Amino acid sequence: MSHVITGGAIVGGVCGQPITHSMSPVIHNAWIAAAGLDAAYVPFAPAAERFETFVDGLRGGAMRGLNVTIPFKERALAVADTASDLARMAGAANLLMFGEDGRVHADNTDGPGLLGAIAIQAPSFDVTTAPVVILGAGGAARGAVAALLLAGAPRIAVVNRTVARAQELADTFGEKVVAKGEDALPALLPEAGLIINATSLGLGGGAGPAADLTLTPNTAVVMDMVYKPLRTEFLRRAEAAGRLTVDGLEMLLRQAMPTFEAIYGQAPSPSVDVRALALKRLGEV
Repeated sequence: MSHVITGGAIVGGVCGQPITHSMSPVIHNAWIAAAGLDAAYVPFAPAAERFETFVDGLRGGAMRGLNVTIPFKERALAVADTASDLARMAGAANLLMFGEDGRVHADNTDGPGLLGAIAIQAPSFDVTTAPVVILGAGGAARGAVAALLLAGAPRIAVVNRTVARAQELADTFGEKVVAKGEDALPALLPEAGLIINATSLGLGGGAGPAADLTLTPNTAVVMDMVYKPLRTEFLRRAEAAGRLTVDGLEMLLRQAMPTFEAIYGQAPSPSVDVRALALKRLGEV
């Protein structure tokens, strides 16, 4: 799966802080090699205070497209000149596309990735039938709320340690979305059909959000956007309670597919088992 990179290569990448844990370069470069493209996908970790300067330096075509992850998703939308309807609705972007005219377009593939992961790993779950609890109120949570509302979720509770931050998010979406503090979880979980960790808690093997998942209905689905490790402490607690789980790696793969097509102009090859490749890199096989 080797390929040659020339001076005419199409360049894409991913930007976050930190970024060393990202599986995106592994996934996208495997697809690039399989297609024999003159292209590359590289990671960047700009200083937090220099994100906007970093993006401005890429204007004009130095890079075709840039994935954006924690903690820059909301700022990515703000720095863009134009945005997709979903990115505007989410108030956050995970993809910036750079035009030759110097303009930047923001998009959000996190929501479709989330729904795609649920469809694969919890195909029996119907998002229209039960309330959703989202832990966290950052850019990832915004993308999830937007996608779930469009998919017909009846009610979404955004739970955050800082309630004002959750309220700011809820205010942008209307009456179906409510803001709650962590002390509200014991009352919310018994009715929840889907519980999502949209925080970075658990990344690298640490403790996940302090939610008692045994309080959830037996039919509840528990999802973690963190994918390193694959089976986070949060998902292990869900499994111990007998709940169906959806992992963050599947969401990453599902959001990466439209991203790859946007940057490189073609769909990724189905001949590459990128999940198996990512699992090997994560040490899960």
